[in-house]
Amino acid sequence: MHVKKNDTVKVITGKDRGKTGKILKVFPVRNRIIVEGVNLVKRHTRPNQQNPQGGIVEKEAP
Repeated sequence: MHVKKNDTVKVITGKDRGKTGKILKVFPVRNRIIVEGVNLVKRHTRPNQQNPQGGIVEKEAP
């Protein structure tokens, strides 16, 4: 891949077109990356040690 972790990239297609962000994680085999603040999805989480409240959490997806 031509990009690495902590590079700043701009999304050129899709629902988040035009947004910029820092690369958090790279999956070279799948040819995917996770960009900070782009492609946010909501996940329902149970209460646990790190998050005693539980609830709905937004996180980045590839």
